[in-house]
Amino acid sequence: MTYETLFERLGGLAFFDLATVVQLFDEPRASIRMQLHRWAGREKLLSLRRGMYAWPESHRRAPLNPAVLANALHAPSYLSGLWALSFYGLIPERVMTYTSVTQRGPRKFENAAGRFEYRHVKQGAFFGYQGVQMEGGKAQVALPEKALLDFWHLSKGAWTMERMAEMRFQNVDAVKPRRLLRFARQYGSRRLLGAAEVWRDTAQDARKGTKTL
Repeated sequence: MTYETLFERLGGLAFFDLATVVQLFDEPRASIRMQLHRWAGREKLLSLRRGMYAWPESHRRAPLNPAVLANALHAPSYLSGLWALSFYGLIPERVMTYTSVTQRGPRKFENAAGRFEYRHVKQGAFFGYQGVQMEGGKAQVALPEKALLDFWHLSKGAWTMERMAEMRFQNVDAVKPRRLLRFARQYGSRRLLGAAEVWRDTAQDARKGTKTL
């Protein structure tokens, strides 16, 4: 396997993993792994995590979108929490860490594409996401209601009206109250159901004014 043949076969991908390369070349897995490692060391490849690589910007044909990459770095997962709240404009801040939830163990990665954090949720709470077409592919992102619930779930303590106000939530019309309550019941958490009810009550007041909680 040469660098040129690898690029010829996989140059159209923004990122790829060791398993894909092994399937394409009739060479020992250990030999392929070592060669990829060497190229990464010489910056002919970018190491995203163990066994996953991207082309350097000078060779890139497809855009390396961190949101699309986030799903692949630690699968199965979907973007949620603060990143998704920022994506939907529910909070004013821009979130630099790509936060996701997964049924697997929590992980953190930092590479040339950005910072990625994965938080664990139980199997019954792994729902409420959709495919969003972006530059470079499709990313799985929590629905606005599920992003709120995941964020509340992963943040300790009760979600009172005062705490909601501190978050400066905005664009509350992006959240459907009935779906929020339905998802909260599906989550199976009294604390989240209480938070959803607080959101419903405060959102009603916000709609009469500035659309900001």
